[in-house]
Amino acid sequence: MALHVRGVVLPDDEVRDLWLDGDRVTLEPVPGAQTVSTTGFILPGLVDAHCHIGIRPGGGPIADIAEARELAGIDRAAGVLAIRDAGSPFRYPRLDDDPDVPRLARAGRHVAPVRRYLKDIGREVPDDELPATVAAEAKQGNGWVKLVGDWIDRGVGDLAPAFDADRVAEAVEVAHAAGARVAVHTFGEQAVATFVRAGVDSVEHGTGLSLNLIDEMARRGTTLTPTMINIQRFDDIAAQAEPKFPAYAAHIRALRAGFPAVVRAAYEAGVPIHVGSDAGGGIAHGMAAREMLLLHELAGMTPLDVLQAGSWGAREWLGFPGLVEGGLADLVVYESDPRRDLAALLSPGRIVLRGRVTR
Repeated sequence: MALHVRGVVLPDDEVRDLWLDGDRVTLEPVPGAQTVSTTGFILPGLVDAHCHIGIRPGGGPIADIAEARELAGIDRAAGVLAIRDAGSPFRYPRLDDDPDVPRLARAGRHVAPVRRYLKDIGREVPDDELPATVAAEAKQGNGWVKLVGDWIDRGVGDLAPAFDADRVAEAVEVAHAAGARVAVHTFGEQAVATFVRAGVDSVEHGTGLSLNLIDEMARRGTTLTPTMINIQRFDDIAAQAEPKFPAYAAHIRALRAGFPAVVRAAYEAGVPIHVGSDAGGGIAHGMAAREMLLLHELAGMTPLDVLQAGSWGAREWLGFPGLVEGGLADLVVYESDPRRDLAALLSPGRIVLRGRVTR
């Protein structure tokens, strides 16, 4: 059955009527449509652009497709109607068209250095196998490849790049030739410079960004997904690591302390920023709205720009059209205006995914 909703449609700030005819939006009345909401503020669904529904809470790969569906359902209930899964050790392409699962933009498995990453999560490869592995993983996702740019090197006792710069450049070129965009995990200062200059599409975390690199990202249109919720955990991680790796502990504490200023500088420079919680492993699902609050409170993004980063702008970036004629029938209705108080995002009202009411 077709659905009808009425309310203040954002970002247009107009009271409008929308009809959802199957999985498509139309601005023309559909006879017999069921009215499901007549007041409130309408967004085209939140986006978690750095999420892992293939990693179970506490770490390790999920057991089966049912577990992936369950984790995605937690995000959906929080108003997240599109997810970019930034790397999964569990393959689940059958969920791409599942009516109960948010829209999915998926990377394949993380491509990581040998014996230096999270156990059982990545495909661990030496430098000379990086380009071929990236080509293989480009076929496993539906438009993205995820690379681990740096991680702790126990021999060094601190963060260190994962791969040789020449192989990184070759791997990015291979991914693009295969039609995939490249997201890179980086915490430290050295690796992020290598990957930005190699032409990656998205920097994940990016705590080691310098002002010069921020300017280069802005020129290139390279996006940043800060995952501020995750970075707030650095003090706890440092405390655990300090007895064996004091230099690493001191380093990541400093990165955490300076990160709000890094994100603010990227924002002011015009770097495209998208909302990502890093759900999976140590971060609970359903946290995208809280990430949006942090982008405002800590990095100084305006509420409207935060909404763009976590709703219509991120959807457009991922290729999921919003609430326009012929767009996708995903929306969330909020009782109060999130532009005035982003905390409204913590209490979604009516939720419609793929033209079906889920709440």
